[in-house]
Parts: sequence; structure tokens; C-alpha cells
Amino acid sequence: MPVQLRFGPEDLLRCRFAISPLCETHEAVRTLRRTGRHGYHRSWLRRMRAAVAGLDLSELWLFMPHGGYIPDFLGPPPDAPFATPASFEAELARVRGTDPAMARDEMARSLACVPGAARSPLGRRMLDDPARAVQRLADLTEKVWTVLIADDWPRLRELMEADVAYRTRKLVEGGLESLFSDLHASVRWAEGALTLRTAPSALNVRDLGGRGILLMPSVFVWPDVVSGFAPPWQPTVIYPARGMAGLWPDDAPTPAPDALVRLLGANRAAILRGLREPASTTALAHRYGLAPSSVSAHLSVLRDSGLLTSHRRGHQVLYTRTPLGEALAGGT
Repeated sequence: MPVQLRFGPEDLLRCRFAISPLCETHEAVRTLRRTGRHGYHRSWLRRMRAAVAGLDLSELWLFMPHGGYIPDFLGPPPDAPFATPASFEAELARVRGTDPAMARDEMARSLACVPGAARSPLGRRMLDDPARAVQRLADLTEKVWTVLIADDWPRLRELMEADVAYRTRKLVEGGLESLFSDLHASVRWAEGALTLRTAPSALNVRDLGGRGILLMPSVFVWPDVVSGFAPPWQPTVIYPARGMAGLWPDDAPTPAPDALVRLLGANRAAILRGLREPASTTALAHRYGLAPSSVSAHLSVLRDSGLLTSHRRGHQVLYTRTPLGEALAGGT
């Protein structure tokens, strides 16, 4: 639903970022149903085909109506600081602790988005015993995490952390207007309001009321942007993280130009060329099939030559091209 979020003075002080493994798990489930809109995730889907065939996702899909309301209790916004994010297990524990009465209300609202869903055998079964429904949905979410997400989570998290680092710099350099300028094609910041035009229907105007806003990068939300969460949850915008083009193994980076290879050597040229987004030594080693010690040595040379800069983000050191590095990497 198109929405306009109006900021007051207090809201400007309560803008924050978070990364949620629980949210990413549910967005991955939604990706499985995006017929013809898989884009960057085709290689992931091919790799997961056999695993998906072994999952019965009907209970989760029941509460993921296309363009409709998804129960907030399935993925409440993280309340942990960005520097010390909650684990999947901690987030799932919050789901398991959901009050059954609240869960029933939210499930009924979600089922109302699809004619006849509440009267279907599965819909009636979930509404008749909401406490059992919460535990079944949590169990299924845990299974999805284990089968589809857990092994890839370190690289997914790193990509999202790099996105937050990029947007933090934009906020410092140009304020909220700069931060939101390239968040998503359907997002616009103007006159103290954030507008998300995700459909041609009428705009729903909401005042944030001093609660601020939570911004959550996501890999699997692509190509959409999602806004939601009614009180008591903080208003949240989930948007596609930058850098997905080189995320999956089948999406090989483009070769460096011959001139750049002759200047820097094949591995250093590939690393410099591939640093379109901030990345760590571990991620680059995985991407190029090199030993982490070798990548670290190449990064040191590139940084000492003024082509890269580094900064710490949580437990990782991320490397980014300098303007000189950008110019050199873009040469042909």
C-alpha cells in the first residue's frame, strides 16, 4: 500500500538501522513465490531447488498474501542495537512468546486479504488454536532458516552491513535527503515526509508520532520495498540492500581490463575491479578463490597506494575504493 510517513522533530532523532536474520528468512520464503521476478536470486533458487521441494510451506504462505498484510508477530522489528544485533535464535524466541490473542487478531487480518482464506480448512485450524498456530509457524520458520539461510547468512549479513556503512556515510554527508535519495525507485523524501509509492492506489498518510523509523536492508526483499508495523512496533521500512549483483557464486564478477591487469597484476586488478561495494577480506577470498592471507596482502598494497580505504564495522574491516581507485577501476 502506498504510504507517506510524516516526520516530526522527535522522529528525526529516532532514525536507526537494523539487520534481522528472522526478517530475511521470511523474505526468502516470499522470494520463492515471486514468479518471473527472481532476478538476482536465480542462482540461489537453482541451488535450493531440492531443499525447497522437501519443505511444506503452506502454513507460512497462508499468511503472506500478495500485496496484503503479513502478521507483524512473524517478524517483529529488532530492538537490539545495530552494533550488537540479535541472533536468529533470540528473534525466534520473541515469536514463540507471542500472546495468542494478539496472534489471532493479526492472523485474521492477514487472512481477510484473500477471499475465503479464513474459511478454508487450514485457515480455520490456525484461527481456532492460535497458541498452537504460533508454535507451528515458529517451527516452520526455524526449519526454513536451517535449510535455506543459515549457511549463507555470514555473506548476507556482510552485504547488509556494507549497505548500512554506505548509507551512514550518506547521512553524515547530506542528511536525510541524501540518505533516502537512492534507497529505492519508489521512495522519495520531501518536506519532512518519506513517501513510498509502491502501487497506484491512494496514498495512506501517517504521522510517526515521535517513534522515529527503523531502516532495514534486505537481500530477499528485492525488487520490492516494504513499509509496515503498527504500534507497539516501531515504523519500519525494509529495502533492497546494495551489491546483490555479485552475491551468489554463479554471478561471477566481470573480468578486469587488460591494461589494469598489466598495471596491477591479475589478482589485485580483480579485487579492485570487484570492490563496487564495501567488502571484507573473507568475502573477497571467497569470491575469488584465494587464501585470506593473499587477499590481505593485496588489500594492503592497494590501500597503501591510495586506491582503497578501510573502516571497521562491528567485527569486520570493510574495504572501499577511493576516488582514485574508482577512476582506475573504471578505466578501459
